[in-house]
Order: sequence, then C-alpha cells, then structure tokens
Amino acid sequence: MMYNPQLETFICVVESGSFSKASEKLYITSPAVIKQINSLEDSLNLQLFERTHRGLIVTEAGKSLYQDAKYLIQYCKESLNRAESARNNKEEVIRIGASPMTPPQVFMTLWPKIQKYCPELKFQLIPFENTPENAREILGNLGQNIDVVAGIFDDTMLNLRKCNGIELSKEAFCCALSLHHELAWKERLTLEDLHGQNILMMRRGWSKYVDILRDDLWKNHPDIHVIDFDFYNTEIFNRCENSNDILLAIKNWESVHPLMKIIPVEWKYEIPFGLLYSTEPSLKVRRLLSAVQKAMEET
Repeated sequence: MMYNPQLETFICVVESGSFSKASEKLYITSPAVIKQINSLEDSLNLQLFERTHRGLIVTEAGKSLYQDAKYLIQYCKESLNRAESARNNKEEVIRIGASPMTPPQVFMTLWPKIQKYCPELKFQLIPFENTPENAREILGNLGQNIDVVAGIFDDTMLNLRKCNGIELSKEAFCCALSLHHELAWKERLTLEDLHGQNILMMRRGWSKYVDILRDDLWKNHPDIHVIDFDFYNTEIFNRCENSNDILLAIKNWESVHPLMKIIPVEWKYEIPFGLLYSTEPSLKVRRLLSAVQKAMEET
C-alpha cells in the first residue's frame, strides 16, 4: 500500500481518541479530519472506527493498520523530506503578508528559535495594501499567495475571515493620538484623561474584546465619546491625526503614522495577537506552527 497523508491523520485520531482532539494537533478543522478518515476507509474498503455516542472505538482492522502504519509513516517521512529538499527552494519559503496593520516584526525575535527546529525554512515578505477587499480575499485564501499573517484576532474575526489563528501574546489596548494632541505629552493615560475626548473604536460585532471595553465605557464613563468606524488602515490614522480624535490601537502599530503617538492606558483590556493561517495549512506551514509552539514553550 502506498503512503498518503490520510494515514498520518488516521494515526493522530487513534492516538488522540477523537476527531476534535486530532484536529487541534493537526491544525485543521474537525470536518476536515472526518473527511480524510472517511476517504481513507472508502479507499481501503475497511471500517477503521466505530462511531458511538460515547466516542470512537478502533476496530480490529484499525488496530492492525495502526501498528503497520506507524512504521510506514516513519519510513515515508524520511523519504518525503529528502524529496522535498530536492524541490525548488520556493517550496520551503514561508510567505508572510506584511501591511501597516499586520507588521511582520514578530518574526525578528521568533525566527532564530523557529530555525532551530526547522532550519530548512526561509521566509519572504509579501506586502499588501490594507483594504476591506484585501482583508477578505487574503485571509480567506491563506496558503495560495500568502501563507501567514501576523495580527490581532479573536474567534469572531476568525469565523468571519474563514481562517485559523495561533496566539503569540496578549496586546494591551492603547490610544493613538496626534503629536499635537493636548494629551500627547503624557507617557500613560488614565480614564479621566479621556473624559470629553472622542475615541474611535471598531463597530460592534467585530471583536468581543473591543465590545467589552466599549460596554464598560458606555456604562461607567459616559463622558468618553465612543465613535464607530469600519476598518483599520492608514486612512483611519490620517483621520485621527487631522481631526484630533483618539484611536483605539496597539503598540505594534507605532510605525503606521509618523505624526501619531501610541500611549498605554491604565485599564486591563487586551486582545490576542498572533499568526493567522489557513484552516487547512500546508505541510510547511504546519511545520512552522509546530516550531512556533516549541519556541513559545521556551520563553
């Protein structure tokens, strides 16, 4: 029997005990795991699992295949690695999307650790313009022209954009304001500093983390005027610099506008920051994600 990637998924399901746990380890969705197992069973004309209300039970045929497949996978992985190394180098390049709102600087600190686990990987920056259309197309089609993008996210955004995310850190919400703003001299802002100010926040439903902060301000700080907007890009920074309004931002965006200053605020509101990738990542992206997890465990 020739090796195919579904065998590796099969082994992971057996060892994990469920489709959902296997999907977490493989960085793919549960339906994708189930589809691979169904396809493998069809191609072999064997039932590998019994699906019961208590969970999965490995059949006798499945147990037999599991023992043989482990040896087969080990041999084929070595063969596959040799074959992949002989391919065009572009096959081993991780293409990182870069824009003002998705800065790639996170790779500057992570990359030496990543290369310790995946020395064959290289990376290439793919610049793109932040527009609603690009956000929809690029994030919904990660793996085609761009493999990963670094940025803020939550479950709502991942579902909306049809991609996955791995968290690298929690980034505190800050305030971005013009260098000419009356508060620009401060190194840290209080909620009282924001009273009487206009603060621009992404519209409700974009992120639960933004909505929690918004609700707190509306309930407990009605003197802070919350103004909705639809999309983070350079233009929203221009608008705040020209209008003297304040923009909800994170420190990673300090280089977006040279006439804007990003200042921390004395509150405990933050949002996940990490790597966005396809719901069905390629082998090289899966190797990258595994290396990132190992690198994070070192810190």
